[in-house]
Amino acid sequence: MIYFIEKPCQDGFKALKEEQLKKFCGIVVVLCVMLVPAWAQHGSGKDEQHAGNGGGHNIPAHGPSKTHGQPPAAHTEQHPAAHTEQRPTEHTQEVRHYNDAPGHPEAPHVHPDGKWVGHDSGRADVRFHVDHPWEHGHFTGGIGRGHVWHLGGGGRDRFWFNGFYFNVAAPDFDYCNDWDWNNDQVVIYNDPDHIGFYLAFNVRLGTYVHVQFLGNQ
Repeated sequence: MIYFIEKPCQDGFKALKEEQLKKFCGIVVVLCVMLVPAWAQHGSGKDEQHAGNGGGHNIPAHGPSKTHGQPPAAHTEQHPAAHTEQRPTEHTQEVRHYNDAPGHPEAPHVHPDGKWVGHDSGRADVRFHVDHPWEHGHFTGGIGRGHVWHLGGGGRDRFWFNGFYFNVAAPDFDYCNDWDWNNDQVVIYNDPDHIGFYLAFNVRLGTYVHVQFLGNQ
């Protein structure tokens, strides 16, 4: 009599354990499916993130268009010459301003609608002429919005990420003084006007500078 009472209880308990085990296994499978892509991204290092905006400004969908026509005129400012024993003189210097709206940076930048402010000097701009363009080859790491790179160190004279090295063009030195060379994220675009240069867009600041590729060493 006892046998017939206990056996159904044992069978029911066993079935309950099997059902709980199946649910547990299902949860483990779901967690694995969710964690594998995240771990794969982590394993690829922090140097590159595909797509997204990295928590900063809108990443442009594409680089600037080729410039046609004459570039806008720069403002002319007067500066007193250094004091000498001779009669003081004045000289003029062309200064370009980029803060085209309140709150916009005093540096070349990109509007949310994709307009590249400041990239309008054209191919004849002698400031961005190099005698031996692509001397170190072309950058092959990934161009455009789908490739967000995490800076790995350096400075304007030489910076790097993921084994690729660049330098900032001398005319743009003042426009990257606030870049964080160890933490900022950048996106590289082709420059349609200035042969031998790329454009590095800073995701955090929304500004950009002309850069040259220095190779992989």
